[in-house]
Amino acid sequence: MKLSKESKIKVLENFYGIDYTFFGKSVNKVDTCCPIFIEEYMSVKGALLSLVVEMYKLMNYSPKLISEKVTKKVLFESAIKRAKKARRESKKLVTSKMGRNSVKSKLVESIQGSEEKVNVEKIVQEEIRRKSFSLAVDSMLIGSAITESKDYKKLNEFRGKILEDAYKILRNQLVESAMSILDNGSY
Repeated sequence: MKLSKESKIKVLENFYGIDYTFFGKSVNKVDTCCPIFIEEYMSVKGALLSLVVEMYKLMNYSPKLISEKVTKKVLFESAIKRAKKARRESKKLVTSKMGRNSVKSKLVESIQGSEEKVNVEKIVQEEIRRKSFSLAVDSMLIGSAITESKDYKKLNEFRGKILEDAYKILRNQLVESAMSILDNGSY
């Protein structure tokens, strides 16, 4: 199955929107000490979006028809809007009771696994950022696609579960890669 023109445009919006979700700007405008971090980030982002395309095909993703011409400017504006929306939604989820409990359980896991003195505040901040980024990426790439798909329940079948597991692995790698850039950049 091929993706529609509208689906391809959404993939491009997501490609740029992911950068705005993490950095608030294009990754090309991010300063970091080590260019290898950017290369790794771009590789993982490409792999993740390639996998997302397969998920879209499986779900029969069919966003609203686009009648106007999509320019580069319109594409970037849409990407920024999608990123802002994804960040707002992730903030709501992280600050929910379930989100706070998830952060607490990660903290307990870190404390129990270490015999050294643990910086609790640092662990909490890192986990909140990691969870926020993960939820924002999920919202941007999968959340909206599910609402605009004809066969989203195919994600519950064998092939869908394999794609979802691979998606989670790549999404986590992308988040870690973005955090490395943020931790080693100059803003």
